[in-house]
Amino acid sequence: MKDNIVLIGMPSCGKSTVGVVLAKALGYRFVDSDLVIQECTGKLLSDIIDEKGLAAFNEIENRVNTDLDYHKAVIATGGSVIYGKDAMEHLQSIGTIVYIELPFETLCERIGDLTARGVSIKEGQSFQELFEERRPLYEKYADITIHGDDMSIREIVQELKKKLSF
Repeated sequence: MKDNIVLIGMPSCGKSTVGVVLAKALGYRFVDSDLVIQECTGKLLSDIIDEKGLAAFNEIENRVNTDLDYHKAVIATGGSVIYGKDAMEHLQSIGTIVYIELPFETLCERIGDLTARGVSIKEGQSFQELFEERRPLYEKYADITIHGDDMSIREIVQELKKKLSF
């Protein structure tokens, strides 16, 4: 049953913030898949990456997202969820995929410390390179794209409700 809304996008684009407000507005449950990963592993995302490496983290993220089983939930995913083919196929089968798109400059203003956030980024890769690598994948999987720049959280939620026919 495809009754979930799945938010994808770069780190700091507002998936969790929009997700909580959208879930309240729709009477849905809110799920942050990064928190589910932390609950399942008992570790912070940054610790998983430090201890096991990026490839292992991406495998864990793919597995956890593939196992998500909710109905009438807004699911905020980690920015790297789009690397997991199984996860994305599963999420597409259970929900509408919404890409929250922001310009690179806006993301840079918001992001903070990549390492502390547990961002899945290759050693030596710049944030700009990560952005360029991920953007086509977000666009590929998105059923709906919200251009969130210059919009408040409330405006993004209103726009989403319109596009989702709520």
